[in-house]
Amino acid sequence: MPELSRRHALTAVAALAATAGAAGTVAATAAPADVPSPAPGAGHPHGGPPSAATGPAPFDEVYRGRRIRGGPSTGGGHHGGGPGGDHGGHHAGGQPGSGYAVFVDDVELHVMRNADGTWISVISHYDPVATPRAAARAAVDELQGARLLPFPAN
Repeated sequence: MPELSRRHALTAVAALAATAGAAGTVAATAAPADVPSPAPGAGHPHGGPPSAATGPAPFDEVYRGRRIRGGPSTGGGHHGGGPGGDHGGHHAGGQPGSGYAVFVDDVELHVMRNADGTWISVISHYDPVATPRAAARAAVDELQGARLLPFPAN
């Protein structure tokens, strides 16, 4: 049997990584069964999902006994305020005022929008969902009644 060269080993590792990345992308783009797909044309004049300019709709509800709310954040600060307040920052947009703030019982749940339009949070980081509301609900489910603690910023 021929000896495995460094070049062949690196090529094999790169091929495996590409295959795993493609599988992860397919899994991340699949819509969760409990989150309804947006109606055709909802949020975008030519159909399809809401654009980055319009963003997801604000929400404020009680889910499993926990108050969850979210909405666009404005301002240049990194923390504070809340939906419509002075959150700003790099989450879900990268430019001041382009983020989206989500709160569970008035404690901020850090969320981030992925390149494919899905959302993740610090609680359910490896389980992308379709909307920030779904991310908040997933966090409540994962917390199982525990309190969400403030996430320290860099």
